[in-house]
Amino acid sequence: MEASIMDGKTKRCGAVSGLTTVVNPVSLARLVMEKTPHIYLAFDAAEAFARAHGVETLESSHFITPENIARLKQAKEFNRVQLDYTVPTPKVPDNCGDSQIGTVGCVAVDGAGNLASATSTGGYVNKMVGRIGDTPVIGAGTYANHLCAISATGKGEEIIRGTVSRDVAALMEYKGLSLTEAAAYVVGQSVPRGSCGLVAVSANGEVTMPFNTTGMFRACATEDGYSEIAIWPNN
Repeated sequence: MEASIMDGKTKRCGAVSGLTTVVNPVSLARLVMEKTPHIYLAFDAAEAFARAHGVETLESSHFITPENIARLKQAKEFNRVQLDYTVPTPKVPDNCGDSQIGTVGCVAVDGAGNLASATSTGGYVNKMVGRIGDTPVIGAGTYANHLCAISATGKGEEIIRGTVSRDVAALMEYKGLSLTEAAAYVVGQSVPRGSCGLVAVSANGEVTMPFNTTGMFRACATEDGYSEIAIWPNN
């Protein structure tokens, strides 16, 4: 498992990867941000840091479920990597499951315009040992500054190549685009179709959740009671 978190006001951030026992990876990423001079800890060192700071851990067997075993068996049978939430069914074409991404991300803004972003994932099923995706890479899967906060999901290699989260912020900062315009450009032009989606919020409360896959699990809520929950395109 891997995760990252970023505070937009200070640009402080923390990231972890290679976790096998930590129950809440984002909480560990926050501790890296708050308790160390570093940004990124990984594998055995990250696990040791978690134990030293009393972070909740469980035996790795806790995270193994019959459904995940079935997904791994399917992926190995077809000699491929696949997204975490791909339904285990026989003879599934390689392009299926693009609407079901296994990443959890959140962005937030408070009444003073302070922004934050956090992302957590288990990555691909049947990935190579040691593979790290976009989720813990600041500027790829997660980013926040004084203008916006972004959390991305999808095919990690494409999101890293496209520096997706940072590019949204850069288009706002350097070209004066709105959050919706910037996010739509990045998702539509910077990464291949079928590879990416994101949730984002600006300092003034603008929310956008674009994706170039079949669908994306997403939701937003405001303190005045408005909420939106969706999977498929709105139009």
